[in-house]
Order: sequence, then C-alpha cells, then structure tokens
Amino acid sequence: MLSLTGKLSTTFLNGVCFTKQSFKIYNGYSGFYDYGPSGCAIIPCVTPEVVLKASGHVEKLTDQMVKDEKTGTFYRADQLLKDFCNEKLREDVRLSLEQAAELRRTLAMMDDLSVEELGAKIKEYGITAPDTKNPLSDPYPFNLMFQTSVGPSGLTAAYVRPETAPGIFVNFKDLYYNNGNKLPFAAAQIGQAFRNEISPRQGFSRVREFTLAEIEHFVDPKDKSHPKFSEVKNLEFLMFPREEQMSAQSAKKIRLGEAVSRGIVNNETIGYFIGRVYLFLSRLGIDQDHLRFRQHLANEMAHYAADCWDAEIECSYGWIECVGIADRSAYDLRAHTEKSGVALVAQEKFSEPREVEKLVIAPVKKELGLAFKGKALGMKATLESKGEVEFYVRKLGKNVCIKKNMLLISKEKKKEFQRVFTPSVIEPSSGIDRIIYCLCEHCFYRRPSKAGDEQLNVFRFPPLVAPIKCTVFTLVQNQQYEEVAKVISESLSVAGISHKIDITGASIGKRYARTDELGVPCAITVDSTSSVTIRERDSKDQMRVHVDDVASIVKALTDGQRTWEDVWASYPHHSFFNFYIIIFVLLIIMLVSKFFIFLFCFQDIASDFLGFLII
Repeated sequence: MLSLTGKLSTTFLNGVCFTKQSFKIYNGYSGFYDYGPSGCAIIPCVTPEVVLKASGHVEKLTDQMVKDEKTGTFYRADQLLKDFCNEKLREDVRLSLEQAAELRRTLAMMDDLSVEELGAKIKEYGITAPDTKNPLSDPYPFNLMFQTSVGPSGLTAAYVRPETAPGIFVNFKDLYYNNGNKLPFAAAQIGQAFRNEISPRQGFSRVREFTLAEIEHFVDPKDKSHPKFSEVKNLEFLMFPREEQMSAQSAKKIRLGEAVSRGIVNNETIGYFIGRVYLFLSRLGIDQDHLRFRQHLANEMAHYAADCWDAEIECSYGWIECVGIADRSAYDLRAHTEKSGVALVAQEKFSEPREVEKLVIAPVKKELGLAFKGKALGMKATLESKGEVEFYVRKLGKNVCIKKNMLLISKEKKKEFQRVFTPSVIEPSSGIDRIIYCLCEHCFYRRPSKAGDEQLNVFRFPPLVAPIKCTVFTLVQNQQYEEVAKVISESLSVAGISHKIDITGASIGKRYARTDELGVPCAITVDSTSSVTIRERDSKDQMRVHVDDVASIVKALTDGQRTWEDVWASYPHHSFFNFYIIIFVLLIIMLVSKFFIFLFCFQDIASDFLGFLII
C-alpha cells in the first residue's frame, strides 16, 4: 500500500536544488523550470526575449543574406563567395599565381569581412544566383532565431533558444552557491538548439535543429591558470594562429605548452580545454591529420573576448567548425547583471584585511540638483584640468555640464575584507551533429568481398563510441545454439552492452557484412554449446572463448579497459590467413591418414573451422 506523507512542494524541490524556476533573475516565467544542479541540468528551449536581448542574440545573431532580384530566392552571402572561390581554385586552370593567391586570401579572411566588403567582393567576382544566374541584391542581416510568444495573450515575446549557454548564465547565482561560493567551477549541459538558417545544406554542417554540448567554466579574471594544464601541455597537433592566416600560410604542428608560453594561446585554462578537445576528438576516431585548431582573426572575434579557437575538421565539405573554445571574459554575467538588476558576482575573502586607497566623490547636492535632478556623474581628471565636464544623460535626453563646485573629490584609505568581482568564463561549445558526421566520414572505408566481386562498406568506429557494440549469431540454425545465443544476449544486457541478436537462416558471411556496415566492432558466433568465436571487425581475426566469459570480454573491449592485443594474448587467436593454413593441414591429415576419430574428438574446433570457411 502506498503511504503519502503529504504533497511534495515545489518550494522544497527548489530548496534542495533539484528544480529551479527558469530565468529567476528576470522575475521568473510561469511554466518554465530548470533541473539542477542536484537534479539534472536541463534548461527550457523557449527563452524570453529579455534574456536574449541582454546576451546580444537579438541584435547580433545574424547572417548576411542576398536575394535573387528576379525570383526572390534567398541565399547566404558568405557561402556563395566561399563556393565561388573554392570552385575557381579547383577547376579554373587559367588562374595565375597572383589570382589564386588572392582567392586564398579571400577565403582566409572570409569571417573578417564587413557587410560592405562582402557585397563588394560579390560584385567584383561577378557572382550571381546559382540556380538562375540572375543578379543579387546587396547583403543585409537576417536574424537566425525562431520567434514565438508566451501565454494566451501573445504579448510576451520569446524565442526558441539558439544555444544553451544563456540558461546557464542566468542561473549563475544558484550554481555559485551550490559550489560553496568558490571559483573556479563549471556547468555543463547537452541539449537541443534551433537556428533559422537562410539556406541549410551540406548535411549536418548547417541545420535548423541541432544538439549542443557546452561547458561554462567560471574563473577569476586575475587567475586563469589551470591545475591540470600539465596533463595536456606536451600534446602536439595542428594549430592555425591568426598570424599564419593573415599571411596565407598553412596550419602547422605546435606543442600546446609552447603555444601558451609564447602567448599564441591566451591562458592556461583555454589551453587546457583545447588539449582536452583534441584528445576527445582523437579518441572518437577523428583523423588527427585532418583536425586543426584555428584561432579567430582580430575582427572576427567579439570585442569582449580575450581569445577564441575553433576545432575544425576536414571532410568532403572542406574544413568545418565543430567545437568553439572561447574566453568570453566577463561579458555575459555583466550583461545579465545590468539588464536584470541582480548582481552576478563572486567574492574573494581575504585572510587579513587590506588597506586600499579609493577615490571618493561626494556631490554638492544643492548645485547638482539643479543640473541633474538627482543623477550625478563625475570625472576627476577632466574637472581638474578644465574645471568642468559634460555628459549626455539618457533619461533627461540632454547634455549636462558638471562644474568643479558641484563635486568634492578626495582620496581616502579604507580597509577591505573581501574583493567582489565579476568572473570570466571559458566556454567550450561542441556541435554534436557536425562531429558525428565528420566521424562517419573519417571512419568509413570499403573492402572487397571474399569473392572479390563487390566492395563492402565498413565503418571502423572505435569500440568505445560504436553505437552497437556487438552482434550475436548462430553459425547454423540449431535449437541448442539458439538457446546459447539467447543466454549470451541476456548476459550482455545485464552488463549494459548494446547488441543485436540474429538467429535467422542468412549465411554467416552476409550477416558479418551487415554487421561491418553498421560499424559493430565485435561479432559473436555460436558454433558449439560451450564456447564461441568473437570476430574483430577490421582484421576479421577471431578468438575462441568460453560462453561464460563473453560478456566480460566484450565489456572490457568496448569500455576501453583492454585492447584486442591484450585479449588475443589470453585466448586462442586465429588470423584470417592462418585459418586457411590450418584448414589445409587438417584436410591433408584427414585425406591421407583417414583419422576420422580425430575430427570426432575435436568437433568443437572443427565447427570453428567451418565457421571460418563460410566467412
């Protein structure tokens, strides 16, 4: 019988940090809740307009659009320019060295072009609408967010979130408290984001709904060192600093520690995340020779950012950005503090009070009241040199002149017991869909069938990331073998291993081919009641293991605890080539000596050989 002690209140859940009302610093919005940190970091996909105005998305999240002047079809301006340059470089054999260098320079500076420069390049190169060859309009901005409204009146404007980060920033106060009011700390989130792309194409590289995985790592702006930087500082990989881009050079291998010590990378924390992203992508299966880290150009980078690097992966669409690692300084927390009126700050408590000298400006109320109506501003240097300073007061809608007789300016020594400051944030932001697409391209290859009459598709996904870890087959349709296959399937499920079971009558060779096409690293074939074979996808080598050991072996392989070489050292291992030698020797023995008893006594091994034969 269920015994209820009372209604579980939202207030209680909020108190223990399982849930929080969303956008609380903006007085909250009914019907929106966040889970976390004690629960799970989920933030609503619908975001009020006031939040995205503060973050700058309403004003600045735009792409430059051009229009076919006759049909009205829209295109993304920078993409047309990029396609034109790449096509000319690839196909126009008449290009001079100077012309080719100019096109490469345009590609390198693409993200640095202003809207006017972008339009000028399109006209200079004579670029027209791809489908109709009609002339194009001048570029103009198009906001990429999907707009909606909240409530039945429709008066409260909102947007479907273009990224997950703003939801983390508005929750900073609760996250900081949950971390014991200490820095540094980080909040991570995976979720859907939405952008109304002008002309989505190129598969997963430009879509309207996508998955983001973002980390907001909050640090003291005076100390951006990282305690674990030593773990990645010796990594060496392709880096593309802005100086090399500006001089039309190529990316080159640089040791990460050197890049930070030379100031190419701004600080240890952003360097640490660059290193971790490199390790993450490499271990996924991304080809290291087609992975580079490109630094944003000066004008490409936001004015508030201290540094920004993109992890770019080369695929059939060229180099595409898959992860952005940015030092966003204190911009986001300051913007939301200003807009919401809630101070999103951190404190550093001093072990001993510190004596500091501060400038104290005291208004002479009688004089200022006449000029400001209670709103006072001052500037010491200008007042001392000129005797007055002029300010524009927005609320008054006019310039107001402050004179020396309106202010008393002095220096005083005070004791401070703590420092209050706005933290900086380092943000690694990963586009999961793009990474998956590039991973598929980098892991795909073809190999000839046994008969050599067709090319078989294979994905060489590392076991750690393969969506299906193993398959379970029976060599032939046999009731006993099928029962063993079901027992193995159950043990794999208990171990949390994703797998497929196939006990149909299709040939084992066809089933192996289907398995390889899905990128499954392990194929288990039941050919006896006591032991089975486990086949490795890429080498097609096999080993024989006891039924009871299957789940633990596959678990160790797919979790990255053991390698194939480790396991092969412990179990009978047969390569595809060695198998034919053994079969040939056995056939000779059987034909010459007629030792049929030998075959009978070792029927399990004979079944194993038969399994190899049918591959």
